[in-house]
Amino acid sequence: MHAPISYSEPGGRRSLLEERPMRPPIIGKIRPGMKVLTKAARDREQAVKIHDALLARGESFERIGAEITRATGIKTPLVPKNVPWFTCRGSDFANPAVADNIVQRYGEDRGDGNGHRLWRFPVVFAFDDWLSNMPNQLVSWTKSGRQFFSEYGPDGMRYCKMYAPAVRDERANRAKRAWGGRKIILRQDEAIPDGICDPQECPQYQTGHCSLSASFFFAIPHISGLGLIEMPTTSIYVLQKAHAAMQTVAMARGGRLVGVKFWMSKQEIEISRIDDTGMPVRQMQWLITLDAEIDIAALLDGSDRRPPALELAEQAVAMLEGDGEVPLHVDAGATDDPHVGSSEVGVDQPAGPALASGTESGNQDLESEYLDLVQRLGLNSEDGTRQLKAFATATFGRGWSKRDQDVQRFLDELRTALGNPMAFREQVAAIAADVAT
Repeated sequence: MHAPISYSEPGGRRSLLEERPMRPPIIGKIRPGMKVLTKAARDREQAVKIHDALLARGESFERIGAEITRATGIKTPLVPKNVPWFTCRGSDFANPAVADNIVQRYGEDRGDGNGHRLWRFPVVFAFDDWLSNMPNQLVSWTKSGRQFFSEYGPDGMRYCKMYAPAVRDERANRAKRAWGGRKIILRQDEAIPDGICDPQECPQYQTGHCSLSASFFFAIPHISGLGLIEMPTTSIYVLQKAHAAMQTVAMARGGRLVGVKFWMSKQEIEISRIDDTGMPVRQMQWLITLDAEIDIAALLDGSDRRPPALELAEQAVAMLEGDGEVPLHVDAGATDDPHVGSSEVGVDQPAGPALASGTESGNQDLESEYLDLVQRLGLNSEDGTRQLKAFATATFGRGWSKRDQDVQRFLDELRTALGNPMAFREQVAAIAADVAT
């Protein structure tokens, strides 16, 4: 008789699925830029019509490019364009409503003619290991997929690898079926005889067919979905700056990155590159940046005092509902938002509402989001605080900040107002003036 199967013994593989590397499920993709028609495509009326029609329907850039190529024969109808906002489209998500929710909640119209765009949004990483949050490698692509790609060996050396050619089954007169995926081997040919990845000697890298390929994997607060969101990038500058930000936070938190709310935005930075003549040139480019609303100094000094966000949360009711003003000194930092009234360091910001029955972590999240919304709406001033107090009381009644549902309704009002901050400021000012009279 066979022994009974037991699932209590620790360790070891128990399933065919566990024989392959586990990857987090991906529910969608946010892109760091957009694609526009090439000159050849712009000169073709049919290509322009296809582009405009599919773009209005929310189709992906890949689908738009494929349709233009099929109809006109133009091999490269679209080219990437660096822009200061992120592209979040329903066609890049398994559930298109998720993309709409992200743009509605965190997008804003900055009045520059670009419409309602995603300029800045919060992200939470799922791993304490920075490399798991933004894996990267050098990759050479073909129409059928990866041709060559870099991987590090146990000796710390970077190797150039490839998929092994299919082995033919003579009896079945076809290629043998590969179990567990295609076998990966070292690249060993005339260009790379020893399998070591050396971009200086690699013909694919020198001709531009091999380049850096990387992605961020993260979750976004208040966005539902069983999986992470991906953002691809091909910029070494972006990876260097993101790595520095993650390492700084991890150092201050004992190696932990999980649980920290980062903010992802773009910053125009001057970068250096080598042109075709071999001369260094400098140019301005919009790059992805990571920031985190944490007090690094407080974490590094080893003190036991409570986090500033919790102290602010406790004072929120007195700030927005009390008769007296509570002096709060929150460093607003510099901002590129044109709607913000002041971006000088040391500006006093209003504290956010605190849930009477909420947890400390819940208070932190509400406080952080409230301060960000107020700043983006241009109400982070003494007058703005006074006007918001009058607006909230007139809209939701006295004691609103002690009622969870009213706090959420108030935050929803602020999120919606990002679509037209100027109109909201005028509305708040008008209500405050009516209350005063």
